[in-house]
Amino acid sequence: MRSNPVGVGDVIDTPPTTRTAALAIAASCVLMLCLLAVPAALGRATTVRAHAASTYITGISDQQTELFSNPLFAQLHTKIVRYAAPYDAAVHGDELAEARQWISDAEADHQQVLIAFYHSNHTPTVMPSVAAYQSDVAKFIKDFPRVHQYETWDESNRGNVKHQFSSPSATTVAKYYQALRRVCHGCTIVGLDVLDAQVITPTLRYIQEFKREVLRLRTVMPSIWGLHNYSDINRLQSWRTSELVKALGGQVWLTETGGLVRFPPDFLNVRGSGIARAAKVLKFMFKVAGEHSRIKRLYIYDWTGGTASTTFDAGLVNAKGEPRPGYVVVCKQLHAAHCSVKTVED
Repeated sequence: MRSNPVGVGDVIDTPPTTRTAALAIAASCVLMLCLLAVPAALGRATTVRAHAASTYITGISDQQTELFSNPLFAQLHTKIVRYAAPYDAAVHGDELAEARQWISDAEADHQQVLIAFYHSNHTPTVMPSVAAYQSDVAKFIKDFPRVHQYETWDESNRGNVKHQFSSPSATTVAKYYQALRRVCHGCTIVGLDVLDAQVITPTLRYIQEFKREVLRLRTVMPSIWGLHNYSDINRLQSWRTSELVKALGGQVWLTETGGLVRFPPDFLNVRGSGIARAAKVLKFMFKVAGEHSRIKRLYIYDWTGGTASTTFDAGLVNAKGEPRPGYVVVCKQLHAAHCSVKTVED
């Protein structure tokens, strides 16, 4: 995932291995705000309201190239994957090399790649000018001519963590969206990508402000919207997803979603409890997605799990690439063969 994981209300994406520890700290600061007051009765799932049945396709969001060499991934036969890249990756050799390797492996595996841009790892607290954003993403797009699907800014409403990273305002990300449209002709663009959070009022306000700015800019309103509904489904609830899908309108892609194995202090993995909980959440995740006709894609974050010292862990497999119960849930949902594999509790 990207440099600053965000999840259950603001986080998720495990960064490249060289930056994992620092990014996990940043992610903790943000996610902590969103994961407070987790209901004690997590097992009491909120009833999903009836909607027209959705037909959606499922893929994986992950930052590690090990994804493509794991036979467990191959047997799922998924055809869509997602990678988060700094908006200025094309002008930094190390990050460009990482993106090139990941995308090359994905394309060799015949995967359709979705790229989510996010803040710079070199100046994470500084939002680029529209001109700088447009110039840097144009270079990235030119470097990868077979990639035609992009997100303007990953989890743009996640907020700021002092001295760690900043996020764009709704009006700024609308301008970035317009800039991306200028340089990515014929591309499929997820115009706005947001987190649900435990309290969704600020997220709803952010969506409204984005739409007002798009209208003011007289550019085309996005037809595809991104949503990360970690906070909702990891509480085994669905009302946040319903409200946000309605507010976004159009086609919605769950560009990140999944079950938390470990995210202290509220989500722990004591004697395998987090692994079992994540499997239950993943099953609920599919149910919620299936109840919304506007949800057309679902990217599970993520594939690669961590160790006992990892702050954020939502992996379908453990750090050694061995299957967890959550993997079996996904495998059976996708009707893959040989899903009865021996799982591990790390």
